[in-house]
Amino acid sequence: MKKNSFFTFRKTLLACGVILNFISLQAQQWENVGASANVSAGNSSYNNLVVDASGNYFLSYYDGSVAKGSVQKFDGSSWSYLGGAPGITSGTALYNSLSIDALGNVFYTNQGTGLEVRKFSGNAWSPLTSATTNAVNYHASAVSPTNTLFTYASDGSGTVRRLVNNTWEQVGNAGFSGGATFAEMVIGTNNKVYTCNVLSGVRVYENSTTATSTDTWTILGGAIVDASSSGEQYTSDIAIDGSNNIYVAYISTSALGRKINVKKWNGTAWSQVGNANFSLKAVQHLAIAVTSSGNPYVVASQWDSSDGNHLRNTVYKFDSTSNTWSTLGGDFVSDGQVTYNDLFVDSTNNYLVLAYSQGSTRVKRISLSALSVSDTRKEVSAIYPNPTTGIIYFKGDDKIKSVEITNTVGRIIKSKNDAEKVDISNAPTGVYFVTIKTSTGKTTTKKIIKNKFHIIV
Repeated sequence: MKKNSFFTFRKTLLACGVILNFISLQAQQWENVGASANVSAGNSSYNNLVVDASGNYFLSYYDGSVAKGSVQKFDGSSWSYLGGAPGITSGTALYNSLSIDALGNVFYTNQGTGLEVRKFSGNAWSPLTSATTNAVNYHASAVSPTNTLFTYASDGSGTVRRLVNNTWEQVGNAGFSGGATFAEMVIGTNNKVYTCNVLSGVRVYENSTTATSTDTWTILGGAIVDASSSGEQYTSDIAIDGSNNIYVAYISTSALGRKINVKKWNGTAWSQVGNANFSLKAVQHLAIAVTSSGNPYVVASQWDSSDGNHLRNTVYKFDSTSNTWSTLGGDFVSDGQVTYNDLFVDSTNNYLVLAYSQGSTRVKRISLSALSVSDTRKEVSAIYPNPTTGIIYFKGDDKIKSVEITNTVGRIIKSKNDAEKVDISNAPTGVYFVTIKTSTGKTTTKKIIKNKFHIIV
């Protein structure tokens, strides 16, 4: 928003009797979910977050205080253990997943004796038949529109099953994904099941919710989505919007800096969402969420042990107008090192909800209402000329701390500190992305076009 537009907006708000300072403080700021910053009783890992149709939050994690898996519920005012006590598993449950059906039943799966499954209905947990007795680590679960539970696990080099009358049926051929590293799964209203894993790149497969064991899984696009990093916590993630468009977030290769990329499947092809490799530095512990209308958000923890912000997490939002990504609610959400991020959209209350481990599990949320005036004023108001033949100038309310210019594949072609202008005369003609960090901590990315000659109209 331009500066003069801001003042017009301010007068309008005051005329309506709305206190501007209150709006600025409340909107676009991360807040704790619950009375305390810490949700878990002790150290935690492998967080999973889901939200039901009434806006209740459910959180599963490996609970270091009891060395078992725990699940908690936030009812709008406070957190409580689902089932009344922590530690619902019989033993260690590092890898776990959480899903919920339209009837309000909660399903929890965990690495145990094979793939253990539990259901919370009414006021108690009940064990269901294990999806498999084979050894399992990475796995995911999801519920279909007909309230059928599906699992995707690493056994058999990648196998999907569905639970029908407490009996597990194989969905499609086993071993279709070559494994299930960083397994994720979503199910659309089109009754299609989509899996995501990393194996020599990011892979997304599709099959029907009614598929038999002989119905072959299909890789979307006919090949990997893109090359990506793997190992440690260089995770990938998948999300789906209300129109059954698929979004995949992943971490680029080491040659491209191990930064964030997002691509979208529109039913025909994969397309880049915004600028490639848009995080400032390498990241780990990645997660994505998308609204029903198709607005994606991504969270990741910065990976740079030489930096004081090592493993602090950042949430990014996508601006479809400028086709670029920028930070949401500041450069960092956490005040310390963070692992096991998870992200979910609370469409009932219009919040983006974030869970992560900073020692204990913490849950924060931010309003998805219109940008606050305070956030808008901190944006760089002008990057000019655009198109440019070489020199780019910057103008805004805050002092510019650093500028980084990348090409469309994420390679840095110029970086400069405390600059009000940057010269890219030697860069080839084409499209570039300018990422500006201000002294107040605001990060903005804008697209700019480099021409060889001035165009006179």
